[in-house]
Amino acid sequence: MINVAVVGLGWWGKHVCNALHANSSSLKVVRGVEINLDAVKDLASDIGFELSKNYEDALMDENVEGVILTTPHSTHEELVLKAVEAGKQVFCEKPLSLTASSAKKMVKACSDSGLILGLGHERRFEPAMEELARMVKGGELGTILHVEGHYSHDKFAPLASNNWRGSKIDAPAAGWTGMGVHLTDMLISMLGPIKEIRAICEKRVLDLPSGDVVSTQFSFGDGTTGTINVVSATPFYGRFAVYGEQGWVDIQEMAHPEDVGPTHMTICDKSGKRDLKVFEFTDTVTKNFDHWADAVQGKVNYRFSDTERISNVAVLEALAKSTLTGNAELVDN
Repeated sequence: MINVAVVGLGWWGKHVCNALHANSSSLKVVRGVEINLDAVKDLASDIGFELSKNYEDALMDENVEGVILTTPHSTHEELVLKAVEAGKQVFCEKPLSLTASSAKKMVKACSDSGLILGLGHERRFEPAMEELARMVKGGELGTILHVEGHYSHDKFAPLASNNWRGSKIDAPAAGWTGMGVHLTDMLISMLGPIKEIRAICEKRVLDLPSGDVVSTQFSFGDGTTGTINVVSATPFYGRFAVYGEQGWVDIQEMAHPEDVGPTHMTICDKSGKRDLKVFEFTDTVTKNFDHWADAVQGKVNYRFSDTERISNVAVLEALAKSTLTGNAELVDN
């Protein structure tokens, strides 16, 4: 069991604490860090962990072996580097950072110190996605020609206009940092780095400066093309499709921690025959954390490579730039 401090106890930080307390056999929350202590005192009491306003308290606590960062994206670099200096293991929510140069600095610091830098991309652990990754890497779909993704929900609709999740600085390109980064992470893990991306971002109905719709087109180094769309003002919807010369796979209604339900995978082979597989909901948030804990303890190789850690942030940076320039932008992998 690894003792951890969860830093930032907003909506997602609370979810992480509750999920680990209820389901994890590898991690124990022993401290929480939050500016507004009154808002989380009941959570701390129910789970049984100490509270403090200062991050340094967690870093100086000998009982804390690792930190889980669920804070605004622009704070990640500073908090990761401080944790490395203190010799703590680090799990950082996505996106790791907002620029490729920042991500490279964070990755190098952890690597040089022998620490495992965990990432909050739990969608890689969805059974349907794991099956698709196996098929792609095993060549069952032949040469991959095109990929499509759509990930939308309305979780941000109630947010005030000054909430950091709608900030152009902390969350550029509408809901991309909350949703789109999950899809590019999975694609990069299957197909390698994205080479070039073009994006359009619009502000339609939400009172959030960063907007509520973003649409992208991109290409990989081998010529595979793709498109991803994200909407922050519509009920939950998820779709992910990969098209190859030998067939295609279409995954619909991907699960969300607050939208529990089955995932449907349609597989079509070259003859046109279609098979349907249904995957029941699983707690991928805890699976991701437990996998990181196993890697920290040397039981498994961590699923995320340094190239993947950096490349997904580089895509975000290029995408955000494209929404401003209107041009296709090269990705600084």
